[in-house]
Amino acid sequence: MTDHFRRDGVIAGRLSSETLAENFSDLHPALTPHEAVVAADRCYFCYDAPCITACPTAIDIPLFIRQIQAGQPEAAAGTIFEQNVMGGMCARVCPVETLCQEACVREAAEGKPVEIGRLQRFATDAMMARGEHPFERAPSTGKRVAVVGAGPAGLSAAHRLALRGHDVTVHDANPKPGGLNEYGIAAYKTPEGFAQAEVDWLLRIGGIEILHERALGRDITLSGLRTEYDAVFLGMGLTGVGALGLEGEDLAGTENAVDFIATLRQQDDLTALPIGRHVVVIGGGMTAVDAAVQAKLLGAEDVTIAYRRGRDRMPASRWEQDLAASKGVKLMFDVAPVALHGEGRLREVELAYLSDMEPTGETVRLRADQLFRAIGQRLEAVEGLDLSGGKIAVTGAGRTSLDGVWAGGDCASGGEDLTVTAVAEGRDAAEDIHAALTGGAVARTGALVGEPLRGIDGPPHGEVPHPGTHG
Repeated sequence: MTDHFRRDGVIAGRLSSETLAENFSDLHPALTPHEAVVAADRCYFCYDAPCITACPTAIDIPLFIRQIQAGQPEAAAGTIFEQNVMGGMCARVCPVETLCQEACVREAAEGKPVEIGRLQRFATDAMMARGEHPFERAPSTGKRVAVVGAGPAGLSAAHRLALRGHDVTVHDANPKPGGLNEYGIAAYKTPEGFAQAEVDWLLRIGGIEILHERALGRDITLSGLRTEYDAVFLGMGLTGVGALGLEGEDLAGTENAVDFIATLRQQDDLTALPIGRHVVVIGGGMTAVDAAVQAKLLGAEDVTIAYRRGRDRMPASRWEQDLAASKGVKLMFDVAPVALHGEGRLREVELAYLSDMEPTGETVRLRADQLFRAIGQRLEAVEGLDLSGGKIAVTGAGRTSLDGVWAGGDCASGGEDLTVTAVAEGRDAAEDIHAALTGGAVARTGALVGEPLRGIDGPPHGEVPHPGTHG
């Protein structure tokens, strides 16, 4: 029996650096050129493709796959980036199994969809590897826009606004840009510093300045931004994490899952990151799964996800649930924590069994020296803004209750809390801001949908026709 199985407590160094490197290697390795062509050949190139409708950013998926099949991966990347400038990250972290690939005609017919996510990564990686930026910025409009948050929504909005010729200043609370992509996603989904590489690539559009460690309500105010800039976009995500409200929640060994994931993401040496021998994660979303799987990969012996509803109501997709199970994580459904036990340090988590969310009277105690809360985040009140369901109330393309202020991503009402949704909301809000700043007309400036993209070999977007089949 290896040594890490004999040591109790929250300690570092349960596994060797070699084992940790293997555990945290790329979850979905990149396709080779040959593999990409073979995967692309499976696409029916549906004229009325349901995969496009299922994509929150409405990428023309059959077209970019057709371009890969035709040997033009950079042209395929152009098709993707026109709709989703963070298509590289989304190719890695999107729950494609519940979006485009679930809608794929091949999935319905054979139970095996076209590998849209991996094909998207193949195309976007091809262009980014060349170090080129396919967009040409429009002449300056003289307008200045503030963006709060350098996460997916904020960066998407900033890029589209800069493309349209506006000068953008991004205010971010963290020391590094990227938001959720940098601090909140499992390390095995985006290894080798991809989040920062994508930000560096995105900033090549020009016209974007990022100011770090500037949090709204602490270092900057909304009223001050409205005075200084012509428009403001809020994309700062969610901050506070809900408490369990249980006695013992202050015991050593209890922490928020988002903090654990952020610490892990910024850890240069994973052998120095402490992890418990017996870990319990409370929650049922993607954060819960990411925390649980990574705890197991760090060397925890027993890891359990405890969720208060049934499997069919778990926010994390069935694919993510199965991934957790394949890594040795135990999933418990219809249970809720009722007590945390220990003297100074967590020793046990007591769970109550539920039926239709009501206690049955039965409980069970799990041995635990570490507990992660993944029970949702909330938004603190923002000066002068109406809230809806704990988020900023928005209408249309992200318009808030204050003139000149837009919002998108996790901090805004409506939509799913996904990277790809945040990108779409940031993009659409930016177009609405541009229209508002230029008198209501969206000018055809910059290289956007339907226009040739600079720096792309082969035909511009739209010149590789669909074969015309419907699937």
